[in-house]
Amino acid sequence: MYVADSRASTPSAEGAVRQDLAGRRRHAVAPTVLALGTVSLVTDISSEMVTAVLPLYLVAGLGLSPLGFGLLDGIYNGFSALVRLAGGHLADRGGGRHKWVAGLGYGISALCKPLLLIAHTLTPIGLILAADRTGKGLRTAPRDALISLSSTPETRGRAFGVHRAMDTAGALFGPLVAFLILRATVDGYDAVFTVSFCVAVAGVLVLVLFVPGGASAPAAPDGPRPTLRAALALLRRRDLRRITMCALLLGLATVSDSFVYLLLQRRLGVPDRWFALLPLGTAAAFLLLAVPLGRLADRVGRWRIFLAGHGALLLAYGLLLTSWHGTALPYAVLALHGTFYAATDGVLMAAASDGVPEALRSSGLAVVQTGQALARFACSLLFGAAWTVWGDRTALAASTAALAVCAVFSFTLRPTREHVS
Repeated sequence: MYVADSRASTPSAEGAVRQDLAGRRRHAVAPTVLALGTVSLVTDISSEMVTAVLPLYLVAGLGLSPLGFGLLDGIYNGFSALVRLAGGHLADRGGGRHKWVAGLGYGISALCKPLLLIAHTLTPIGLILAADRTGKGLRTAPRDALISLSSTPETRGRAFGVHRAMDTAGALFGPLVAFLILRATVDGYDAVFTVSFCVAVAGVLVLVLFVPGGASAPAAPDGPRPTLRAALALLRRRDLRRITMCALLLGLATVSDSFVYLLLQRRLGVPDRWFALLPLGTAAAFLLLAVPLGRLADRVGRWRIFLAGHGALLLAYGLLLTSWHGTALPYAVLALHGTFYAATDGVLMAAASDGVPEALRSSGLAVVQTGQALARFACSLLFGAAWTVWGDRTALAASTAALAVCAVFSFTLRPTREHVS
């Protein structure tokens, strides 16, 4: 695995990832991407262990209402949005400190896992989830900037696809490990939180040892200086502004994963002990399709694949709204749910990278991520409130109608220029 050379004249994050481009085949995946994929794989095992059991732990174990869970789930997504711009800005302004800002984020999230052992009411759990999402917010933009900077424009879709596939492998193993722990132990939730912490520490160690990083050379005199004002000024670029607007609108109608799994459990009467396995269906489809759809996005256009992914999500919502109770229902819904993520998660970042200068790459991606995360925060609150007042079916019907309208609008607002290899 690639390790930065301490003898390099400019031992920088950007300089190190640029060495990945030299001497490798045009379509090879950079070692930096593979190293970051390994970090994400290990970290996602840890985080998805908690995510898989958290809805059941809060709703069935602690007796939270759907509105209360919607508030916590909104916090889970919303707090990361509040610090993504800060994380992107610190990584760019610090002269390429992408690795170390990302490492700080991973470390904060790891420290939050054992705190769940002592939190049993809404307020402390909310604070812990807010801290955990703060860590995620700090690390996401610098990590994605490293992936973008270590790839050519022709292969960014594939690079993000490979990373997301490795990340999703962790999401596949995490719920399985949580399921096995719950079945094998008496105090299952405490055991899940403890093991999750140990795995998260391993992810931080992989980042420190195998991902290149350091202080970079100063930006070119005629290039944009990495300031928050410069990052927000990127929205003056029409294509990036359109991408951000569409990500925000579609996020407003994207129901949280946890709600999707709770809806499936209620429709099918899934026993509590099997609940942690539901995310495996989403993760398996995501894992299988992330690389093929990333490569396809490079060839036919990233925005087309991004919107097609939301079409798959609409089909999943439609199946949940039907009266069909066949044995194939959960497989179809979870496969479509995973297809949605494979076609949108990394593809959106690859599309946004095309319109952001290198000196502001982390900050620019953070702008898009912030808009999307804030929208999903609002959606969690609104969906939880609608479920509490009108019931789950009416809430999902409203979200489905809103998603269809936003998808049509996003099609008309698509970027005017796309990189196609």
